[in-house]
Amino acid sequence: MSIQAERIHHPIATAELERRWKAIRAAMEERRIDVLVMQNNNDFMGGYVKYFTDVPATHGYPGTVIFPRDDRMTVIIQSKFGDDQQVPPKGDWYRRGVGRILGAPYFVSAHYTLAYDAGLAEQAMAPYAGGTIGLVGRGTLPISFVESLRSGKLSSCTFVDATDMVDQIKVIKSEEEIGHIHRTAIMQDAAMQAAMKAVAPGKREIEIAAVAEHYVLDHGGEQGLFLCCSHAPGEPTYWGNRHLQNRMLRPGDMFTLLIESNGPGGFYTEISRTCVLGKATQDMKDEFAMLLEARRFTLEQLKPGASCKNIWDAYNAFLRKHGRPEEARLYCHGQGYDLVERPLVRRDEPMGIKANMNITCHPTFISKGIFNTVCDNYLIGDHGVIERLHKLPETLIELG
Repeated sequence: MSIQAERIHHPIATAELERRWKAIRAAMEERRIDVLVMQNNNDFMGGYVKYFTDVPATHGYPGTVIFPRDDRMTVIIQSKFGDDQQVPPKGDWYRRGVGRILGAPYFVSAHYTLAYDAGLAEQAMAPYAGGTIGLVGRGTLPISFVESLRSGKLSSCTFVDATDMVDQIKVIKSEEEIGHIHRTAIMQDAAMQAAMKAVAPGKREIEIAAVAEHYVLDHGGEQGLFLCCSHAPGEPTYWGNRHLQNRMLRPGDMFTLLIESNGPGGFYTEISRTCVLGKATQDMKDEFAMLLEARRFTLEQLKPGASCKNIWDAYNAFLRKHGRPEEARLYCHGQGYDLVERPLVRRDEPMGIKANMNITCHPTFISKGIFNTVCDNYLIGDHGVIERLHKLPETLIELG
């Protein structure tokens, strides 16, 4: 067994990484961008670092990637003072495509260390002084980091936002990526089944969520959110995280679990199901049927070239027509290395629907005293949805 196979949890093939690098560098060449810089500090919304390196950003420690158009990457990590490692020309089993690793002991909770990683990034990008630097993921690049770059030795550079350029490539999934996404969805199906088997009066919500999380960690997942809620009919509430999962289940309750985890290879999908600790009332059945109808309405519009704003507007018109609350948040969006990836199906998204996107759809509303939601992932083909990636039956589960 190779060191890579022994140490890395479901590594991405080097050929797949090379495909990504080639596509990004071609886009950089077209836009005359000399080097990209990005930073992430968590797995949930940290997909840029993972996409370029196959190394996740975790635990709140910022990881920075410098991606030149004409050279290997430099990565900057939380480490020791003076850390400067040269990676062999052919790379190694872990840091593929990387030529240099720089490090320092910096922490977002210690304000006086905030310039350390920016200083290392400035050092790594010194060969591109006077050139064009592309910022990737401005929402995850700290203002202290960007200000240091703009005001230091790279002040003569032109800084451009390269996020959309990368997004347009990243959201279209390759055959290998789709394979990993399939495995995530299958894993979540089984995790949901395990959790629902554990539901019983007298158990706390967090105990049920823990069953799903344990299954995910045992079967290829590394990170995830396991949100849930329970309520008696007429007393609806929304999902909560662990801090809000102390309620004890009672006979007659509705219990909803949402599994938002990554799986083998680090790709996200998400699934939600609701059970009743007893028999479902007619109102419960009717509202679940409306959920499925609302979702079918959306899925029929997820065709390449479709406008997210148009889908959003049509969906809210559908809800108004059927006397349900309009959506004001986010009920349908892409997924990949980010839990929430573009496109966002809502009024402010400029990106349209494209083939080979991984899209999750989760209509959610409170009506008739019931919290109603259902969630699955779908693969987009040349003419629309070609597959529901989750295979768990779309049912309201009765446990009595």
